[in-house]
Amino acid sequence: MIAAIWTAIGLLAALSLGGLFYLGARIDALGASLGARIDSEGASLGVRIDSQGESLGIRIDSLATRMDAGFDRMDARLDAVNGRIDAHLRRHAG
Repeated sequence: MIAAIWTAIGLLAALSLGGLFYLGARIDALGASLGARIDSEGASLGVRIDSQGESLGIRIDSLATRMDAGFDRMDARLDAVNGRIDAHLRRHAG
């Protein structure tokens, strides 16, 4: 009877340890798989962010060029108005 109990205890311990080792191996494999997927997604996301950054940079540069052109036109108009005001003042001051 005692031998049967010890046999049952040994069998239960072996099954429990075997199950733990099996689950540990499965968890490690799953972790490696998930790690690889996360790295892949991170690289893909990095490429997308870089692409969007370049696109945004181009749009900002285009807008800056347009704004500079607008400021140049405004400066030219203000210079013309200043010239007219100066001529007007010279006519009436002299």
